[in-house]
Amino acid sequence: MAQVPMDYGLVLAAALFVLGLAGVIVRRNIIFILLSIEIMVNASGLAFIVAGSRWRQPDGQLMFIFILTMAAVEVSLGLALVLRLYHRLKTLDIDRADRMRG
Repeated sequence: MAQVPMDYGLVLAAALFVLGLAGVIVRRNIIFILLSIEIMVNASGLAFIVAGSRWRQPDGQLMFIFILTMAAVEVSLGLALVLRLYHRLKTLDIDRADRMRG
């Protein structure tokens, strides 16, 4: 069975991370920002899986399970905050949410 070289997997993980980072920086909608953070978290999980596969250790897969659990918690809390923010301000624009500060 042929394996994909480690470099290709890490380049894909880096590209996904940069794509997610660009989404966080450029977007103003809270939903898109949460999706971009999710892409960044999955990119880091992919890097762990590639590294674990390279050294034939299950540690990368265990870390990915932990990352998936953390991502599920992040999504549930993030969406709860987004719903609360939307009910209060009637918008999902992050600049409008900035005025809720102290």
